[in-house]
Amino acid sequence: MTDDSDLRPGEVAVPLPPDTDAGVYFIGTIHTPWHSRAECPKRGTPDGPICTIVIDERWRQALTGIGDHPKIQVLYWMHQARRDLVVQRPIRTGKAAGTFALRSPVRPNPIASSVVDLVSVQDGILQVRGLDCLDGTPLIDLKPDRRPA
Repeated sequence: MTDDSDLRPGEVAVPLPPDTDAGVYFIGTIHTPWHSRAECPKRGTPDGPICTIVIDERWRQALTGIGDHPKIQVLYWMHQARRDLVVQRPIRTGKAAGTFALRSPVRPNPIASSVVDLVSVQDGILQVRGLDCLDGTPLIDLKPDRRPA
């Protein structure tokens, strides 16, 4: 149960379903310099700090060839985000908006995606630039970014 005492005026929360619909395998952990949402950038940049992605041992073979891609898409689970708001009121704008109209981490399924610069890969550890998540964030997936530069 989420505490409604931290709702801003105009925000709306709904009860969450008792069960989830699907399972997710976390494949690793992301390490960044940020330990609170207030410290975290709103969007990562290519000149941001180097962050580390540690792939769990069982999934390390899946990294074969990833080093051939200068940019990769990182999908991760915003594990500290609340999940029950359908209307939010961001501090930046003060205007109420539906969750699906915002880039907020507060979502029914707190999945985030960042395209990052791949700096290095060695022994199941990736060094990247361009992330915007908290230290200890669970990793869902990695994909090569094949969009034209």
